[in-house]
Amino acid sequence: MTSKEIRELAPAEITTKLRETREQLLQLRLRKQTGQVEKTHELRTLRKDIARLETFLTQKNQKAPAVA
Repeated sequence: MTSKEIRELAPAEITTKLRETREQLLQLRLRKQTGQVEKTHELRTLRKDIARLETFLTQKNQKAPAVA
C-alpha cells in the first residue's frame, strides 16, 4: 500500500486496514514458524505497511481536533 493511497483514506478506513494488515502479519509469522513461507520479504513489507498506516493515522488524528 502506497502513501498516496493511504492519504486518501478516512481515519476509520485506516484503522480497518491496520487491523487487517496486523492479522496478515500474524498469519505470515505462524506460517513462517512451520516452514511454509517462501517469500520471507513479505514480513518486512507488512511491518513497513503497519508503520506507514500508524503514521498517517496519528497525523490525521492530530489535525482533526485542531480544525474542529
